[in-house]
Amino acid sequence: MIKAMEAAERDAALKVADLMAAAARTAPKASGKDKIITFILTGDEKQTLAEEMRKVAAQRGEEFIERDSYNVEDSHCVVLIGAVSNPFGLSDCKMCGFENCAEMKKAGANCAFNITDLGIAVGSAVSVAADHRIDNRVMYSAGVGALRMGIFPKDVRVCYGIPLYTGAKSIFFDRGAGAVLL
Repeated sequence: MIKAMEAAERDAALKVADLMAAAARTAPKASGKDKIITFILTGDEKQTLAEEMRKVAAQRGEEFIERDSYNVEDSHCVVLIGAVSNPFGLSDCKMCGFENCAEMKKAGANCAFNITDLGIAVGSAVSVAADHRIDNRVMYSAGVGALRMGIFPKDVRVCYGIPLYTGAKSIFFDRGAGAVLL
């Protein structure tokens, strides 16, 4: 069997995506409670995410979301990492800026523990990609698109998307017109 470079690179990106999902799940938690959920999108689902991002960009007038959608489209896959929004019921934490968890929940805000755990999970996941030299970029914009698609359960209100790519040059940098000299 002969495996072409492009096939090997795509397979490597998909293997790393699995490792990233595991790293996100096993990442240290500030609370010790697991509220992290991951998905990996490829094929039609990845394309649907890119299209949803373009809809968001048009509705909000945010050009960077449209720019990011083309990176999602060109990537091998997208790792999605979200956190369940579930406060701990503490009486005097105030890390979220509210008096207590009940006030935070009433305002529709997010628990600082949940968001911190999400950040730790994302950091753990992208470190796996970096360890394997897979180009990636953490994208708020892909997270917004994923939430609008309904991929996550309703109690996940914050997530990020991390597209993965292999090639001679990262598609996630020098993304503006004229940014690459040659």
